[in-house]
Amino acid sequence: MKAIMLTRTLLVLLFLMPLAVIWAQQPAVSKSSRLKADTGVTADPNAALWKGAPAVFTEISARGELQPGHKTEIRSRWTPDYLYFLFICPYNELFLKPELDAVNETNRLWNWDVAELFVGADFVNIHQYREYQVSPRAEWVDLDIDRKEPKPEGGWLWNSGFTVAAKIDEANKVWYGAMKIPMKSITSNPVKSGVEFRANYYRIQGPPPKKVFIAWQATGGNHHIPEKFGLLRLVD
Repeated sequence: MKAIMLTRTLLVLLFLMPLAVIWAQQPAVSKSSRLKADTGVTADPNAALWKGAPAVFTEISARGELQPGHKTEIRSRWTPDYLYFLFICPYNELFLKPELDAVNETNRLWNWDVAELFVGADFVNIHQYREYQVSPRAEWVDLDIDRKEPKPEGGWLWNSGFTVAAKIDEANKVWYGAMKIPMKSITSNPVKSGVEFRANYYRIQGPPPKKVFIAWQATGGNHHIPEKFGLLRLVD
């Protein structure tokens, strides 16, 4: 009888182990709530655009290391035509590009303080995704990324048509960066509630050698490890 019970226990464990592995591998989910209508983008966290928006928080690096004093909040909204993001970014010391250009795209903006969204709609060719960045002074860059077959000039000549807004609260040492991204720059398919994208959120902050890196989902290395991205889910 004991042998039978032991056998049954082993069978149950063998059945549950694959499920445990599957559960452990489920990616984290951030949510974007639907807007009734499109609107202009604003970096004011108290604006109607951002009230009630779902949020995620992070204060770790891409390697999973705690980054005290840099707990970042990311909020998101969506419509069938646009995806909206607000990054709320505490800082110790800003590191800004000396020559400000908030009109034209700034290649290599990631050398200074930025907030970044990496997002992809293709769950098969996960090495293909888009990158959007905004600085504390509303400088911007967008990139078409292909990790297997890199695009000319690193993909920055691609233009998504996204717009940005930003503001710096020097008294409280927080800056705000907002994005309004055409949905068609991410996917050619119509979107609705329940649609998911592969996504990760990052920040680069401060001057070298004190530069701080923040990530929503730790990749274990650099930012461009799409296998470690989480999910962005559109909800009502």
